[in-house]
Amino acid sequence: MRFQNPVFIPGPTNIPEVLRAACNIPTVDHRSAAFGKILHPMLANVRTILKSDSASIFVFPSTGTGGWETAISNTLSAGDKVLMARNGMFSHKWIDMCRRFGLEVHVVETPWGQGVPADAFETILSEDKGHEIKAVLATHNETATGVVSDIAAVRRAMDAASHPALLLVDGVSSIASMDFRFDDWGVDVAVTGSQKGFMLPPGLAIVGFSEKARACVPGADLPRCFFDIRDMEKGYAANGYPYTPAVGLINGLKASTDLLLEEGLENVFARHARIAEGVRAAVAAWGLKLCAHSPDLYSNTVSGIMTPAGNAVVQRASDRYDMAFGAGLGEVAGKLFRIGHLGSMTDAMMLSGLATAEMCMVDVGIDITLGSGVAAAQAVYRREGTGHAKAAA
Repeated sequence: MRFQNPVFIPGPTNIPEVLRAACNIPTVDHRSAAFGKILHPMLANVRTILKSDSASIFVFPSTGTGGWETAISNTLSAGDKVLMARNGMFSHKWIDMCRRFGLEVHVVETPWGQGVPADAFETILSEDKGHEIKAVLATHNETATGVVSDIAAVRRAMDAASHPALLLVDGVSSIASMDFRFDDWGVDVAVTGSQKGFMLPPGLAIVGFSEKARACVPGADLPRCFFDIRDMEKGYAANGYPYTPAVGLINGLKASTDLLLEEGLENVFARHARIAEGVRAAVAAWGLKLCAHSPDLYSNTVSGIMTPAGNAVVQRASDRYDMAFGAGLGEVAGKLFRIGHLGSMTDAMMLSGLATAEMCMVDVGIDITLGSGVAAAQAVYRREGTGHAKAAA
């Protein structure tokens, strides 16, 4: 008999049975009032999770990459200049997309393991007297390195420079798992996806637009059709989409957001922080280091554990123990392995992942003591309490 072990990749994440069931519904007429009863409460829930009173929410049949495209294609024009740090694989990919769309990207090269350099952004924006930079793009949580950046500091830098650029934020591996404050941080477009903190299969790009961002839409001339938010707004007004929506996934997103709000956002964030603290205690007990260069950069959703045997650990986990961890990507490929600890995750689940990671590391010749990391994590979880969450069940 085959059993399903939990996954410890930073997405797609584990899917609770209640959400799997919510996605598995009979056919619903997506142009009927019945669909509207799923759609509109879901949009309101997402807005609450973004901590916004007024953001316009758009949910496309896509992934976070489609969300990136939605963000730039609805707000910018060919030849526009944008500012972004390259500090990980996913900032690298968003930069590549911008260039393919004909945008001029001012790239601030940043070591992989560091966060977005708000001070450097302030200097660049202050020197941009003609306000040629139309948008600042930032990756809130770099999934490839386990680094979280201070978006509030980026907003403060923009305000200190009195610069009117839009602030576009990739929150794919942070939103619904870590505190994200759309209104307080002055975010203009936030991008996420269904397959991480929302605990669903891949298939939905979830995007929030500020009023300022929406005001840019009529003048933006980058090509867009499938991702045109104007068409989506018209569809929403009629309880539908401009094309066939992923009804099952949207029903799953309504159920997911209901669960998260029932647990309470601050409880969700505290659960992720506690589980991550246990992982970091385990890494220290193994005598290893994280890719993130300092504690203020530590992500509560994914940890990049530095070891040149990282790929071997991931392969051994898959081949011998039927468990999934994340390999290194881009500049950190072959230098680390990643443990995802987000979404549907509990202390006990995490302990099983840490125990398996220990076996894999010993199997491939890394000099650690079996049980050392598990014991360190147990001490954290016993001290902090399990705080069992319904959304993680």
